[in-house]
Amino acid sequence: SLPVLQALEDGLKRANADPSVKAVTICGENGKFSAGADIRGFSSPKTRGISLSSIASLIEKCEKPVVAAIEGIALGGGLEVALSCHYRVAHMKALMGLPEVTVGLLPGAQGTQRLPRLIGVPAALDIITTGRHVPATEALKLGLVDEVVEENTVEAAIHLANKV
Repeated sequence: SLPVLQALEDGLKRANADPSVKAVTICGENGKFSAGADIRGFSSPKTRGISLSSIASLIEKCEKPVVAAIEGIALGGGLEVALSCHYRVAHMKALMGLPEVTVGLLPGAQGTQRLPRLIGVPAALDIITTGRHVPATEALKLGLVDEVVEENTVEAAIHLANKV
């Protein structure tokens, strides 16, 4: 939604400008990272130039380490946000994927470019073309996430951010 995109943009710009901030952790609320974009909004006119693609680029270009704390689900645009982060920590019950392909849509925030760079073309093609949900343990084996934890994902992401 526009308020989420605006909050991400504002928070990243503030963090980048603040010399006391050494790293950034991005997390969702209520045990879910992000289910992605609401496809009903795809036909709405763009407002103020904020798009998921521009936010993903802003995250990727951040001068400070950005760590995604993935709980629950990171699907569609949610996974694209996580892919734009420099590191990813997932809860062991988390699921990741690009399910929009199952309704005939292609991922639109560079997920089709970032995923192959991260995990290789064969594994990425499987995820991109099937829309299947990848469990955290498989995501770790593929290199999609850097760590899988059983407890507090946000604390683990902050710990990783401090470490790097």
